[in-house]
Amino acid sequence: MKLAGLKSVDGAHEDSIWAAAWVPAVDHRPTALLLTGSIDETVRAWQPDDLAAASPPAGGHALGVISLAAHPAGVIAAAVSIDSHVRVFDVDSGASIATLDAAPSEVWGVQFHPKGVALAAAGGGSGSVKLWDTEKWQPIASLPVPRPEGARPDKTGSGKFVLSVAWSPDGKLLACGSMDGTIAVYDAVRMKFLHHLEGHHMPVRSMVFSPVDPHVLLTGCDDSHIHIYDAKEKGLIGAMSGHASWVLSIDVSPDGMAVATGSSDRTVRLWDINARASVQTMSNHSDQVWAVAFRPPGGEGVRAGRLASASDDKSISLYDYS
Repeated sequence: MKLAGLKSVDGAHEDSIWAAAWVPAVDHRPTALLLTGSIDETVRAWQPDDLAAASPPAGGHALGVISLAAHPAGVIAAAVSIDSHVRVFDVDSGASIATLDAAPSEVWGVQFHPKGVALAAAGGGSGSVKLWDTEKWQPIASLPVPRPEGARPDKTGSGKFVLSVAWSPDGKLLACGSMDGTIAVYDAVRMKFLHHLEGHHMPVRSMVFSPVDPHVLLTGCDDSHIHIYDAKEKGLIGAMSGHASWVLSIDVSPDGMAVATGSSDRTVRLWDINARASVQTMSNHSDQVWAVAFRPPGGEGVRAGRLASASDDKSISLYDYS
């Protein structure tokens, strides 16, 4: 497995780029699109091979866009801002469909259910995961993150600060990562807390389930490590290290064989899951890498995999994955 640089766009946004997500191909748009979100308060769409602008920048946020998620049907997406709002919008037109208010807490990571029936958001200082249905955009639940058994009392009184969230590919599990390293796992069908996953003690800013094993959860942490968990059976089954600083973003290739990470050490790394080892380091960026995202399978003329990365340096890079 390897990455080959295809294209980079400098100045893709007017400020730091903190989010990237691929929108799946649909009948009227036979290729996937790359979305990026920036502190410049816009979301931009890019063509998948040459990074040509696919549409004008979409606004509607205050305080910057820090997370993005595309609905699996490929028509809508959700953008999260530090202004405590989630904006759901039409990918092609940029028009707002719904604005979800998460106040008084901000929202950080956001992710659609694999079948698109719900949207989950990491609720920051609320210490919870917030859920909305995607038909009428009404709140479904707010799942609190319990304190781990034997944990010392939080002297700040702020409780958990939830940064990241992920659904298993079968929709049965939901996981979230917190500022103190806590990872909570829920039964997503019964909306019930199951257990904590242990091993990290610093912010868990990004997490993703394997697309080929609904129990395998991969996490990126400020401790510079990547952990591989059996989220259902509550076990740490592997760990990988190599970054010189915080792991800010993580994604798994559609074939489930490779992991990509972005770090505050300014690099993108490709990892072999089976070997539990880094196989390649890309140094396209000159500042920390807040987002990495593999293109989903499907679409006209798609022969090779693609990985995108986005950085504080205002650039986005596209790589061939094979």
